[in-house]
Amino acid sequence: MAINQATAPDSNRPFLEEDLTLAVQNRSWADLVTLSIPIIGTGSPEGVVDAPIRQLYMDDAGTASTILYIKRDTDDGAGDKTKGWFLI
Repeated sequence: MAINQATAPDSNRPFLEEDLTLAVQNRSWADLVTLSIPIIGTGSPEGVVDAPIRQLYMDDAGTASTILYIKRDTDDGAGDKTKGWFLI
């Protein structure tokens, strides 16, 4: 399994487009950086937190072995994007 690595944006190219949206060449970088920051909340994210695949979630009220989750599935098959979290 390959691990995606974020390459810093090219400082010789604009970071934003003229309409202030993120430049195309920087979108993948921004997605990877965003995924590296865990969501922190209280309780299990299953059925509550909508997030992209590979997002991490930390339960600030968790105990040993019940703290860290990863979003593995896009949804539950019926379109509920708050499903698909797994305890790791």
